[in-house]
Amino acid sequence: MKKIFIAMLLSVVVVFAKEKVVVFHAGSLSVPFSQIEKAFEKRYPQYDVVREAAGSRACARKIVDIGKPADVMASAAYKVIDNLLIPNYAKFNAHFATNEMVIAYTEKSKYADKINSKNWTDILLKKDVKVGHSNPNLDPCGYRSMLAAKLAGIYYKKPKFFDKLFGYGKSYQNGEENRQKVIVRPKETDLLGLLEAGAYDYLFIYKSVAIQHGLKFINLPPQISLKDKKYSSYYKQVSFKITGKKPGTWIVKKGAPMVYGITVVQNQDKGLPKNRDGAVKFVNFVLSQKGQAIMKKNGQGVINPPIITGDASILGK
Repeated sequence: MKKIFIAMLLSVVVVFAKEKVVVFHAGSLSVPFSQIEKAFEKRYPQYDVVREAAGSRACARKIVDIGKPADVMASAAYKVIDNLLIPNYAKFNAHFATNEMVIAYTEKSKYADKINSKNWTDILLKKDVKVGHSNPNLDPCGYRSMLAAKLAGIYYKKPKFFDKLFGYGKSYQNGEENRQKVIVRPKETDLLGLLEAGAYDYLFIYKSVAIQHGLKFINLPPQISLKDKKYSSYYKQVSFKITGKKPGTWIVKKGAPMVYGITVVQNQDKGLPKNRDGAVKFVNFVLSQKGQAIMKKNGQGVINPPIITGDASILGK
């Protein structure tokens, strides 16, 4: 009887063992993807979504540089997928969401009672004010912070704003920063706790993240926020240099409207991911009306229908 019971127990474990779907995603997608994970697993109980958040470029580099296994990759900048994963590690790129830059702060921030949409550049330049942003080489929010600051200099006719704010001008692009003024962390969500604790005062961040975490924020003009396609040519006036695919190489990021991308990951040598069906179902769920509704609920714009480049035949669309 004991052997029969053990055999029955093992069969139950096998039946109910769930297949993992490993999803690497941008830190700014943590909140909506946690909700998408629950909704997806409710619809497809055979799968267990395992999410790993990091800066979008850091996510891609884990796949490319160290061969860390993933089934799905979702980036806050679709060009990360184009530049680092396609064609060897992905075959398509689905543009599915949008966002915009804001200046976030809390009641603890210096001059919180005085800052507004007209004087924020002056407030940020005050000697006793500290500013945070994510690492441009690891996270699109980081280089978008740089681009937004440069655009602010143009829009407000303050050509030295960027250099004054970040302290070292051109050398800042080589990784130097004014450590007395600026706080830098790998991804934007790493900075939230420090802001809420009062370690610094103002954060360049995505509007969706500010909304999700209940932060106060300054809305930026569309000429600065990187939100509006109408200003694509205006955004192109500024650029920022980040590290490339190989050590010692560089990629120049020009200002452009924010577009998020998602793809099914494939290993260069082993082909499609171990859990191909789960990966496909997850991506399709994100692109579905249900997935888009969750994104919108969390303060992000959606691209409907999604714009898909490359060979997306795997999605069955």
